[in-house]
Amino acid sequence: MIFSSYIYILFFLPIIFIGYFALSRIKNSDLQLLWLLAASLFFYSWWDIKYLPILLASIFINFQLGKLLSRLSRKKKLVLFIGIGFNLLILLYFKHFDFFIENYNDLFLQKINSLNLIIPLGISFFTFQQIAFLVDVYSNKTSDYKFLHYATYVSFFPQLIAGPIVHHKDLMPQFDDLSKRKINIRNITLGLFIFSIGLFKKVVIADSLAGFVSSGHSSEIILSSIEAWALSLSYTLQLYFDFSGYADMAIGSALLINIRLPINFNSPYKAINIQEFWRRWHMTLSHFLRDYIYIPLGGNRLSNIIKYRNVLFTFLLGGIWHGAGWTFIFWGGLHGFALIILNLWQKIGWKIPMVLSWFITFNFINIAWIFFRADDFNAAIKILSAMFGFTPKPIPIDYIDSISMLIGIPLLSYVSEFSTNAIFPSHLLLYLLILIPFVLFADNVNKTYQTSTISYAKLIIGGLAFSISIIFLGMSSSQVFLYYNF
Repeated sequence: MIFSSYIYILFFLPIIFIGYFALSRIKNSDLQLLWLLAASLFFYSWWDIKYLPILLASIFINFQLGKLLSRLSRKKKLVLFIGIGFNLLILLYFKHFDFFIENYNDLFLQKINSLNLIIPLGISFFTFQQIAFLVDVYSNKTSDYKFLHYATYVSFFPQLIAGPIVHHKDLMPQFDDLSKRKINIRNITLGLFIFSIGLFKKVVIADSLAGFVSSGHSSEIILSSIEAWALSLSYTLQLYFDFSGYADMAIGSALLINIRLPINFNSPYKAINIQEFWRRWHMTLSHFLRDYIYIPLGGNRLSNIIKYRNVLFTFLLGGIWHGAGWTFIFWGGLHGFALIILNLWQKIGWKIPMVLSWFITFNFINIAWIFFRADDFNAAIKILSAMFGFTPKPIPIDYIDSISMLIGIPLLSYVSEFSTNAIFPSHLLLYLLILIPFVLFADNVNKTYQTSTISYAKLIIGGLAFSISIIFLGMSSSQVFLYYNF
């Protein structure tokens, strides 16, 4: 079940909402949490019920480890390492074991069969969330808790599959707050608005780009330079609106029952350097990598060489977390090196104009995404070669005509060689030119979410966004969120 589906929007979410507040009339406060837990486990099982025992076992074992950590005065560090090792082993087995077998075969010329494991949905998120929980218990940052509360915290359906990675201290007090167990019209209105905007981003924008991205990554296609740039920008924008849409729908879904999730996405393509990008993109993952990997390694407290080692190591792990493949590791390494270069540049004290800084940052991110999306290095190099003019295919005539109309100059008279077989329709160029300024200058819903105020104009915009999205859902099936794969 995905947020952008009729079953979730028209059946699951309304039933959860009605049941949750209907149970508020009963004095037993645990019934509402039990309802949320049952709903979350049903939500998870909808994808494939055979992976539910993995989630349940992970929750139970981590809860017991947390209880043990809170009671121990000695050997706490050993228990913490056991807990972290347990979570990492689950993650490595399902997500990376076949990758290890493949590389072992290549390195030692063996022919061990892959297990062809299917990655359990959301495993990267609920394992990281529980690792953070164990570390917080070890550091005495948590208070007393019950199994029902903990199980609901881990499996809470709006954030279970693709985040945000929520800290125990951010969510558990909200479950205990009885004032949040009653209907709040402002939160319902705000939640529906944010959810509708996210639904529009996903269904109308991100999914409309998905076909172009898939066709452009076909191994049989030869791209012209402009087609390669259109392809890279299409994926850059698809990922933006897909993840941004998910983040909005997660926040909106939780807000309907008065639960506030942390902001996880804050217009990252507005960033003027790579450090600011990671403060805006997948914010809770960035915080996790900083707090639980970078800082424990020493952070920036030691020499510059150690600091740069820590940065690179942290981002290599971030790449591995996203996927089992050398392209993901390389993508993480690219971002690590970019942060090191930025730090060195800042130490020199040279400054460049803000617009140029943004331009460099955006293009670096756009190029790095190519490795993130490509099936292998050959596919990535093929796209990069086309982008920078190292392939012989000329620009399609449809694109020349479209650009001529935009700038008012008959470019065709200046072009001696062109192609007649365009891979993408020419209106894709116009679509991209509209979307890029939108992500750079349009406000996001974060300010509305933080202030909890919403105007009538926004209500109308939200209603239109929801209506258009529902129509689009009926015209074509919605794509799975890209971060469901990670």
